[in-house]
Amino acid sequence: MEHFYALILAGGGGTRLWPMSREDKPKQLLPLVNDQSMFQEAVTRLAPLLQPEQIFVVTGQKYLGAMRADAPQIPAQNFIAEPYGRDSAPAVALALTVIHQRDPQAVVAVLTADHHITRKEDFRRVLAAAHDIAREGRIVTLGIAPTFPSTGFGYIKQGVHLGQANGFDYHDAERFTEKPDIVKATRFLASGKYSWNSGMFIWSTRRALDEFEHQQPKMFEIMQALAPSVDTPDFHAELERLWSDMPKISIDFAIMEGAKSMAVIPVDIGWSDVGSWASLFDLLDRDKLGNAVRGKRAESQVMLDTHNTLIFTDRLAVAIGIEDVIVVETEDVLMICHRDRTQDVKQIVQYLKENGNEEYL
Repeated sequence: MEHFYALILAGGGGTRLWPMSREDKPKQLLPLVNDQSMFQEAVTRLAPLLQPEQIFVVTGQKYLGAMRADAPQIPAQNFIAEPYGRDSAPAVALALTVIHQRDPQAVVAVLTADHHITRKEDFRRVLAAAHDIAREGRIVTLGIAPTFPSTGFGYIKQGVHLGQANGFDYHDAERFTEKPDIVKATRFLASGKYSWNSGMFIWSTRRALDEFEHQQPKMFEIMQALAPSVDTPDFHAELERLWSDMPKISIDFAIMEGAKSMAVIPVDIGWSDVGSWASLFDLLDRDKLGNAVRGKRAESQVMLDTHNTLIFTDRLAVAIGIEDVIVVETEDVLMICHRDRTQDVKQIVQYLKENGNEEYL
């Protein structure tokens, strides 16, 4: 599809998947669900809709070499490195500035490197539909049908039906709500009018930059100052000079919650945000007692009277009489956690940081 591009955000830390996910090798570089890294999955499922030269990646400077090694088919100039993380809005603004300088007619699908999608053909079809809608001047987001009242996802309220594209219905996106409490989430689920915010959205670079100009003028001003240096020897020096003034804010708060003329496509693409050990457990194949194993010795692990447990290790593990437990072993850390407490792993990372145990991060 001419003038259509994917932008994969690949700079997150993945602290809820510690101790596998570390500062030097975050979750997007790990083979968590299968033998491909999460980033490799994000790249390969775009084919044949997009060619490698239509894929851009924005990541941290320290991950640049590993990302390029994971996806050597993507041109080196399509990898864009932030000097350091400033949350998702600056990352998106930076990449859109580069893409727009190269192709002012660009339509860009902003995706992430840590999602798992099982229905890949449907995913490509809905991206093609979103491209057509975005060509008409709308910002398009993909909404996921909620299956339980999650307090970990943002929600999108579906408004009036606007039409159909490539076989998919799309609606006016009335409102974004960021991670509600359990009462609101239950009410949203019962209404049938809300989708989970997948964090994937599609827009033309021209429309996107207009939104930045109106909603985040400081960020827009910085990117306008950077634009003339794109694809010149001065680019990296200019980026370093300007980046410290960049506000730190997520794309949802910076743009999406205040954007006008937005459309949502409710879609079932087998989507999962692999954001914790519990969500990964839900994706893995399990035996008749509900257990999942990952690692080099997965087929030889010993599980006696053990139920609904995940064991992730390269060593022989023996589990006797346990239930609803996550066991993860790396070279230097053994973590044992109840399945209901996996969101608290992030607190352990913070504890280690505050107590001078940076070698484990």
